[in-house]
Amino acid sequence: MIHSLPRPVAQRFGLGAFVTGFFVFLFVPLLVVAVFAFNNAEYPTPPWMGFTLDWFTANNDERTGLLFDAELLKAIGVSTWVALWVTLLSVGVGTCNAFLLERFEFPGKNAIALLAMLPLVIPGVILGISILAFASRIANFADETWGLELDFLRPGLPLVILGQFCYIVTIATLTISASLRRFDRTLEEAALNLGASRLAVLWTITLPYLRPSMIGAAAMAFLMSFENFNTTLMLVGSDSPLTVLMVSRMREGATPVLNAVSLLLMVASALLALLLLWRKPHNPDPA
Repeated sequence: MIHSLPRPVAQRFGLGAFVTGFFVFLFVPLLVVAVFAFNNAEYPTPPWMGFTLDWFTANNDERTGLLFDAELLKAIGVSTWVALWVTLLSVGVGTCNAFLLERFEFPGKNAIALLAMLPLVIPGVILGISILAFASRIANFADETWGLELDFLRPGLPLVILGQFCYIVTIATLTISASLRRFDRTLEEAALNLGASRLAVLWTITLPYLRPSMIGAAAMAFLMSFENFNTTLMLVGSDSPLTVLMVSRMREGATPVLNAVSLLLMVASALLALLLLWRKPHNPDPA
């Protein structure tokens, strides 16, 4: 197709309608949630009853805003703590996996690479149940055989971290591996020929090159952990992360404070995306 030639009216109309419909489907629900976080009503849906900041700042017998809802604030803290640990583990292990799969040759490498992708196609609920059953069996065996109380294998935050890590590390591995595959290894060879140690080459040449992909993998891991529900629900204990608490609140009877939480998360995600775009390195001119 020659792009300089005018396109048929039907084609232009169809393309415009498709793009418009896509963005309406994508953003209108988010806009509705954002707007009704400021609705002066006891329910999080239309009609509009007037503007208020109560669902953020109220602290009285009738309404409790997000900033004074101790249960919601605790859940946000729990989700943040879990997401930080999942991010650290996923990026660290994902980087090691990337080097293993891209730099070494060994029997069964292709099979291991294929098995590492399996968590991506296993439903989160099934993954959570499997991890819970396996961990519980180990904990029960240790308790009955040696009298050891392995509480970290019981439902709770350590098991939530393990469950989320099992599939998020796969995404981190793929992201970092793609960047490492494009790396020009002659840079490492030149540094080694000039007398640099392998550790110095890794620290000063290879890892700086991988830093953007590692940061991107970290951001992806953090957001995926923070919003995860299916796997988390199967493994959670007494401390509920935000997603589990919000679903529980929805069942009991939702208020616009949940819209306020959703708006807060949307703004935080947008700021994180803008920060990553701002930090994205620009390729220098070839000259």
